[in-house]
Amino acid sequence: MSAPSRFDRGHTDDLMTFLSASPTPYHAVAAAAERLEKAGFRQVAETDAWEATSGGKYVLRGGAIIAWYVPEGAAAHTPFRIVGAHTDSPNLRVKPRPDTGAHGWRQVAVEIYGGPLMNSWLDRDLGLAGRLSLRDGSTRLVNVDRPLLRVPQLAIHMDRAVSTDGLKLDKQRHLQPVWGLGDTVRDGDLIAFLEDEAGLSRGEVTGWDLMTHSVEPPAYLGRDRELVAGPRMDNLLSVHAGTAALAAVAAFGGDLPFIPVLAAFDHEETGSQSDTGADGPLLGTVLERSVFARGGSYEDRARAFAGTVCLSSDTGHAVHPNYAERHDPTHHPRVNGGPILKVNVNNRYATDGSGRAVFAAACEKADIPFQTFVSNNSMPCGTTIGPITAARHGISTVDIGVAILSMHSARELCGADDPHLLANALVAFLRP
Repeated sequence: MSAPSRFDRGHTDDLMTFLSASPTPYHAVAAAAERLEKAGFRQVAETDAWEATSGGKYVLRGGAIIAWYVPEGAAAHTPFRIVGAHTDSPNLRVKPRPDTGAHGWRQVAVEIYGGPLMNSWLDRDLGLAGRLSLRDGSTRLVNVDRPLLRVPQLAIHMDRAVSTDGLKLDKQRHLQPVWGLGDTVRDGDLIAFLEDEAGLSRGEVTGWDLMTHSVEPPAYLGRDRELVAGPRMDNLLSVHAGTAALAAVAAFGGDLPFIPVLAAFDHEETGSQSDTGADGPLLGTVLERSVFARGGSYEDRARAFAGTVCLSSDTGHAVHPNYAERHDPTHHPRVNGGPILKVNVNNRYATDGSGRAVFAAACEKADIPFQTFVSNNSMPCGTTIGPITAARHGISTVDIGVAILSMHSARELCGADDPHLLANALVAFLRP
């Protein structure tokens, strides 16, 4: 039986399709589930009893998805190989009372989610998407993927010092987008508009989780199309790569020493403390139920977890040509240089020496290069789901990713080859 086929630029093309289809975490997990369904995976409900069947399965909860593939005859104590990622990105999210405005402008009241580069949301055509909760208890995804909103920047004539002193934005006063004209603010206008967009009757929507997104599509960039510009690469690039890798491993089939898993969580950008975040019980519950469904005991669960390894895959910082002094002088990850291993001795990343060896072996098997990222000692280091996963579940975890520029911007930049290099490394990790 031949090995899984190597991913190439076609993977990057599909990444751009995935980014466009995933303006919110809810849309991202729906797009991932659609790809897994085509690969033979089937959704299981958390409220149902799980059977001891082989094959691909997945659980959806809000903006999170956990998917796994059980080989035929897998023992209850079989360890897991996990690719971890997150589905959320910093953005502007709609408040509970969204209808507002002043001085003849109709606006939408928004709250700042995570840590966005706020200036990147100015003067950009924005759509609106998310999840609508209906009176009958069901939910409906909605996506207005056309120019609907805009956060207008103050003209330079009224802020002459902006070019010398820098742009200063007040999160409450300066980031409320406009979406029309009118002297009267009418409560319910925005939700009524979205009910029409979703084909719902007026009054059906009783709750919502809505957020803005740039409607400019992802695109290749540069003379030789070596780069990709697009939204939400942090961290849908990893979600997409993990989905493709899991599907490829499942399609290859055969005997596996591990059960391959994709765990894509919501709310990483705000600390992961939710029922769909990495600091919640979702991953542990799913893995335990998989063990118990195969007739396992607590002892089998302990054995499986002890042999499990997780790659926490998130974007990292490529060396910036205009700010190279902000980086560690001996660690300059480059775009299209292959995935990065992320290291921090203060455990902001979970990587240790043994984890490095696991990732190095996967990259060697996939015949791809990898790089190492460590922060400048004078700069605070960000973090990921990696340390949370390691601490919460007692699972050996390694932090990796793809090096990008403009992290947390409404539009980020990566190398066009790095997405498929990452996916190849993930296949080699899931099927050692």
